Amino acid sequence: MTLSMTGFGNAVVECQNKKITVEIKSLNSKQLDLSSRVPAGYKSIELDIRSIIASRLERGKVELTLYVENTGNDSAVQLNLPALASYKKQIEEASAQMGIPVPDDWYSVLMRFPDAVRGEVATEVSDEERGAVLQAVETAASRLMDYRAAEGKKLEEFFTVRISRISDLLAEVPRYEAERLVKIRSRIEEGLASIPKAEYDKGRLEQEMIFYIEKLDINEEKQRLRQHLDYFMETLHAGGSQGKKLGFISQEMGREINTMGSKSNHAEMQILVVKMKDELEQIKEQVLNVM
Repeated sequence: MTLSMTGFGNAVVECQNKKITVEIKSLNSKQLDLSSRVPAGYKSIELDIRSIIASRLERGKVELTLYVENTGNDSAVQLNLPALASYKKQIEEASAQMGIPVPDDWYSVLMRFPDAVRGEVATEVSDEERGAVLQAVETAASRLMDYRAAEGKKLEEFFTVRISRISDLLAEVPRYEAERLVKIRSRIEEGLASIPKAEYDKGRLEQEMIFYIEKLDINEEKQRLRQHLDYFMETLHAGGSQGKKLGFISQEMGREINTMGSKSNHAEMQILVVKMKDELEQIKEQVLNVM
């Protein structure tokens, strides 16, 4: 199964008068690039959270955010007025310097900042709360992987169409090969005929002509491109983390297509090559999103 690196997952749990929300989103990246925003009281389990993410997601630029909302009647929980005042002042200064308007709804803006609410934070996370948080992370990661699988199915369909189009274009190449060689030979002979009083050994000319035409032969390029197309589809259906391999295969496909274009010396064949390049560029762009 093909997996995309793009995904989103979230989970909500309630524990000890607290509502805990975990959100995870991911984009494409060569390796796992994880950034996390975790409240200060939960720093002791941040390594456990990261370990779950690393084992489940493997690759991608991943952002994890953990929100905690107190659902009980805890009088110790208060607005952090000094912090809110400082944020408001900085926003007003930025507004004046940048020439942009201040927010219409100050509360909705200020309450998004870290430490907007303060209270008596436990020095240690209880086993029950730790288990609830890690379970929420597991659930959010599972939902993100489901999202990746759905996006991966779309990518698989996309690649199948593009590879099929390149294959169809490659199948049209033989239509022009015989005509191409005749035209090349004709141009050389016409060129020699245009030279006044040119004398040459016809036997030697024939040998050189054969040698030159052999250099323009594209049978090997066609064969290798066909093999690369088949290998791309085999790798695509193999499942797992195949994005890097698919990228390498698409580069090899590009080399064969470029060589065919440089050897073609035929307008219609070069049009086919351009169309193949267009399909391949679309493949290369989307391969970056594959796990």
